[in-house]
Amino acid sequence: MYAVIFTAEINSLDERYYKKSNLMRELAFKKYHCKGLNSTSQDNKEITISYWDNLDDINNFKNDSYHLEVQNIGKSKWYKSYNVEITEVTRQYSFSNSSRIISS
Repeated sequence: MYAVIFTAEINSLDERYYKKSNLMRELAFKKYHCKGLNSTSQDNKEITISYWDNLDDINNFKNDSYHLEVQNIGKSKWYKSYNVEITEVTRQYSFSNSSRIISS
């Protein structure tokens, strides 16, 4: 499994941002097999982590024509800067109801 970590310094978010963000999430899950996504923002910082089975799905999503259009809007309007890191998840730990679940 792979994780894509998107961190950004926010410039200005508007209603269009939230609509496009929801559409990007839907696109990632439905067309490119995203397995999970968590996103949060505080002050002028945003972090989104998405999970994928393979690098091909990540690259195909990155290069999707609609995603490229939204990326350009992000660069010109919503973000001052951003960084993307792609990492392989080698082990995952979870905790639930006093039981520890380990998978690798």
